Amino acid sequence: MQNAKPTEGMAATGGTEADVIVVGAGPGGSSTAANLARRGLSVLLLEKSHFPREKVCGDGLTPRATRALTRLGIDTSEEAGWIHNKGLRIYGGRTEPFVLDWPDLTDFPPYGVVRQRADFDDMLAQHAVAHGAELVQGANVNEAITDDRSGRIVGVRTKDGVSYRAPLVVAADGNSSRLAISMGLGKRDDRPMGVAVRTYYKSPRTNDNYLESWLELWDGEPHKSTLMPGYGWVFGMGDGTSNVGLGVLNTSKGFGKTDYRALLKRWLDNTPQEWGFRDENMVGKVQGAALPMAFNRKPHYGRGLLLVGDSGGMVNPFNGEGIAYAMEAAEAAADAMAEAHARGIGTASAERALQGYPARLSAELGGYYRLGTIFVKLIGDPRIMHLCTTYGLPRKTLMRFVMKLLANLTDKRDGDAMDRIINALCKVAPSA
Repeated sequence: MQNAKPTEGMAATGGTEADVIVVGAGPGGSSTAANLARRGLSVLLLEKSHFPREKVCGDGLTPRATRALTRLGIDTSEEAGWIHNKGLRIYGGRTEPFVLDWPDLTDFPPYGVVRQRADFDDMLAQHAVAHGAELVQGANVNEAITDDRSGRIVGVRTKDGVSYRAPLVVAADGNSSRLAISMGLGKRDDRPMGVAVRTYYKSPRTNDNYLESWLELWDGEPHKSTLMPGYGWVFGMGDGTSNVGLGVLNTSKGFGKTDYRALLKRWLDNTPQEWGFRDENMVGKVQGAALPMAFNRKPHYGRGLLLVGDSGGMVNPFNGEGIAYAMEAAEAAADAMAEAHARGIGTASAERALQGYPARLSAELGGYYRLGTIFVKLIGDPRIMHLCTTYGLPRKTLMRFVMKLLANLTDKRDGDAMDRIINALCKVAPSA
């Protein structure tokens, strides 16, 4: 890993150090840097931490994220260290779970993958470096440097006073995004927000080849206690442990008033003892993170700054998935910046190319995310969730439709009837 820092002389001159600065080396930032470097641009990738570093995540990736990895040039084979999963095992409405394989599609592979987030992020950052990006670790960016006359971003400054310069900057610095805030971009309150907590347990279920989703969380014995808002997951890691966690939406009455760590323990205390989800088998501590959904910070481009991933609220409100959408946005952002660079940064034509980035996001995801905001309002009421699991889950055809909708897995051309219905709904819905 490169760990370079500019000299004080370089910082003082204010000279352009790269074509693009990317702030944050998570999946969105590293994918943006790799895509830009592959397109021939010079890139500075600034990361406040040092790799490997921990991030709160379920570690389970759907076929949508798997496709994004393949498009980036990542080998997702089992020989390369990835754990493959074949679909979802869903608990809700009855004792026995329902098992649904990922759909067989033209646009997506028929499998998802699992990899621990600390290793995943490190690998993506190394991939960006291998393609020519310069990674600077320990660069804690806290503000934009703007042109006094135009207000356009021309660089960034770290907490320790080091400046980096470029005509285009990408904020991939997560939900709190100090860079976006320094440019006057706050979050929208009319978009859903989630909170997720997770930990690891030593468990005999570590080699599970299905991702597991629990659509009902009970405050004690199932069906004999209080049904609480949220959903849970169990993902086998293949290393002797399972990633176990839960998510709660701000559309639920209990949001912000719930002790999520205690909720996680109460839920798991009612799972079978032999699964191992007890305190004595816990590896590490319970950690939490926010899930910014449905484009809760906009615009995604303005005055030389592009938002990618959580900084732009790109988590899918249907299922809490963020990595796939961060990586897709990274590719779209790189396309726009490469085209703008070719046209000449600062020209009207280049600016039109950059405006193509938010337009593309809106066209591809705006309607789908709008549907998602309606969905989360409904399931924020545990009673509605209970009705859905009780009367919806037993119907296999309906659940295949719901799976495609929630995971956003449809063929855009020549799909089946389910695909056509979902795609039509997304087209007619107003953009989020």
